[in-house]
Amino acid sequence: MESINRTAIELVDEALDFAGELDVAGYELDNGATVIDFGVDATGGVEAGLLLAEIQTAGLASVNTRLGELAGAPREYVELSTDHPAVALLCAQKAGWELTFDDGFDGLGSGPARALVGQETEFERVGYYDEAEFATLAVESATLPDETVAEHVADLAEVDPEGVFLPTYATGSMAGSVATAARAAELAVFRLLEVGYEPTDVLHAAGSAPIAPATHDEALAMGRTNDALAYGGRVHLQVARDDDRFEQIVSTVREDYGTPFVEVFDDAEWDFYAVPESVFAPAQVTVDVVDGPVYTVGETDEALLADSFGYR
Repeated sequence: MESINRTAIELVDEALDFAGELDVAGYELDNGATVIDFGVDATGGVEAGLLLAEIQTAGLASVNTRLGELAGAPREYVELSTDHPAVALLCAQKAGWELTFDDGFDGLGSGPARALVGQETEFERVGYYDEAEFATLAVESATLPDETVAEHVADLAEVDPEGVFLPTYATGSMAGSVATAARAAELAVFRLLEVGYEPTDVLHAAGSAPIAPATHDEALAMGRTNDALAYGGRVHLQVARDDDRFEQIVSTVREDYGTPFVEVFDDAEWDFYAVPESVFAPAQVTVDVVDGPVYTVGETDEALLADSFGYR
């Protein structure tokens, strides 16, 4: 497979070339690294969010929107599908790079730059590591990264700062809501890995989730975007072999299922890393085993979602 950081850079170039049309803003830091504001000071939008999700999956997934329903009313959904779920979702899209610095910057990194470092468990399980002169790390943060963040990424990824690209977005921005809704399939595949299933045995993954309303309240945004996945995320997986653990990969197995994520995070004093990873799962999954049975597990909760989204 071609370097996922090289395929991602083509999408980054597209964002920079069409920054005006996408309502995003790109600029160069003093050390030569490039920041692209998808939704911190820039407005961004649905199209920007779709491109952001493509960057996070290094161009290995198809991402689009559709008009569906929530609580009997029209609601836009994001759909993502990929024939390379292990690499696209676990080695690229997953948000696994913590960015916390003494100057107060706090963020979470996702995207193909993680595969240049390869320190997370999923890289060993998938058996994929990348080498490239570019490093693209999507940064989820309410503030834009500076030279210190870029130098940190460059050092760990072993590239020059001029080769670092940091698409950045606030959770509550429209682009952030879209990119988060695109994570339903990733959560299902990661839960499979966590329960011991080989991620390379997942042959195809497709997911759908509603786009949470944009908000400048980042705490509310964290709650809404996670509710969108846990109570509205639906996934279809095609896998190579049967297993008796598929029922463990949905949000309905949580002891506190039915509790909005605003309350979950509040109980954890808003420490994202104090919340068990097992709570981050899609609502409903179909697992289609090649030459085997088809399993359906979990359920959605539109009433909870409507309340979380502020429906009146």
